[in-house]
Amino acid sequence: MQNERLRLAMTSGGWTHASLAKATEVDPKSVERWVNLGRVPRRSTALKAAETLGEDVHALWPALRQARAARAISPELVAVYDQRANLPVSTFVDLIASARTKVDVLVYAAVFLHEAYPRLNELLRERAREGCSIRIAIGDADSENVRARGEEERFGHGIESRCRIALMHYRPLLDVEGVELRTHGTTLYNSIYRVDDQALVNAHVWGVNAYGAPVWHLRRSGPGGMFDTYAESFDAVWATGRPVTS
Repeated sequence: MQNERLRLAMTSGGWTHASLAKATEVDPKSVERWVNLGRVPRRSTALKAAETLGEDVHALWPALRQARAARAISPELVAVYDQRANLPVSTFVDLIASARTKVDVLVYAAVFLHEAYPRLNELLRERAREGCSIRIAIGDADSENVRARGEEERFGHGIESRCRIALMHYRPLLDVEGVELRTHGTTLYNSIYRVDDQALVNAHVWGVNAYGAPVWHLRRSGPGGMFDTYAESFDAVWATGRPVTS
């Protein structure tokens, strides 16, 4: 079956089998089969051909509209927890204790860590003494986004006071070399607890406190994966933060 749409596009643009083949880096016989036999090229080649002809790739080859099969599970996904409340605090503590180079924490408050593990600052000091870079980003209690989160949460404006309490907990670390503390006013879509090449990501759900929302445990397996998406998100928020000074 001929690909009439492709034939018309080539004719109107003055393209021959040979010239389109050269532009798309394929054999002229391949282009001939696209036109006369209705063959569908590989997606990358089809995109190049469509761009060359100034046409929509799906108009030329409707079969390419079919979605490619997605992987059922990312290779970087270690575990998924229905709620943060299902994780013992030891999961967070053990992860931080394993740090060799980096600890990044992006939250609005997460006071549950200090409340359940009073030695948290001591642990962070130990990691910093061992050469770890530690960056902690806490929500700015006076920012519009934090106040909005307070209105959305089930227990009202408690988030602002928790941000201030979190700042109070972390302030003693300001004199520790290797520890940086900033406040941020971004919309927080996820809380991120990143340690070296692992991360615990606590999703945020409208109207639900963080402890009732899912958590996924990620381990980096290579560039461009889920882990890097969240690591880059942390860096972007960190760049907007305001350093806390003693």
